[in-house]
Amino acid sequence: MPSYRIDLAYDGTGFHGYARNDGVRTIQEELERALATVLGTDVPTVVAGRTDAGVHAWGQVVSLEVAEGLDIERVSRSLAAMLGPEIVVRSVAPASDGFDARFGAVSRTYRYFVDDRPAPNPLHRHIAWHVDAPLDSTAMEEAAAAFVGEHDFASFCRTADGRTTIRRVLSAAWWREADGLVPRAELVAASANHPTANYADVDGGLVVFEITANAFCHQMVRSLVALSVEIGRGRLRVGAIPGIFEARDRNAARGAAPPHGLILWKVEY
Repeated sequence: MPSYRIDLAYDGTGFHGYARNDGVRTIQEELERALATVLGTDVPTVVAGRTDAGVHAWGQVVSLEVAEGLDIERVSRSLAAMLGPEIVVRSVAPASDGFDARFGAVSRTYRYFVDDRPAPNPLHRHIAWHVDAPLDSTAMEEAAAAFVGEHDFASFCRTADGRTTIRRVLSAAWWREADGLVPRAELVAASANHPTANYADVDGGLVVFEITANAFCHQMVRSLVALSVEIGRGRLRVGAIPGIFEARDRNAARGAAPPHGLILWKVEY
């Protein structure tokens, strides 16, 4: 049976996650319903990452097998009309026989956006966590370096019976990024009051976390973000991170950041 790959982006605000869940709206349900309408038959799909409720995606990947070859242009056009604007099909393409979006992935990358300016930007309310304190992004970058490598992330993951919490993080970083929405004079003034935040370093003020790993356990990224923010606020030192890993206890970490700042950014095969 011919295999195909669908690259998706979506705003997860109005969905109860990716995976089908009876009684609530999900990305998978919407996608498979649209595919069934276009193809005239139910088509099961496999996804690279089952994002939680409220989590977004820019580089989600879905695989499927069909009985006959697809008219890619027609399918792409029809899916776009049925799923937009919340779900966007970035591309539909033939894949190698047996391509599996989940098990074929060698790494996944997530980004998380934090807005730490004195007043929240309402245009970011669905994609960034507003933290009501200036963050020391340099200290957060030091924290990110401690996440890299193979570790047991039990302190940062929701437990799942019989599943390992050992993961290999390939890269992790925090940085400040321009958003082009806030006048530079306002940022300079804010920096004078909160020099550790360095708002004026860029024409913006979003603090961005990017992490790539071979795989992630449930709530791992959001938990690492919450810990980093505590360090950025000066409530915790970077030197505490090894002890949190060793504890293998969720109570040793700092909870989980809200879902709406998280985006599945890309998947590598």
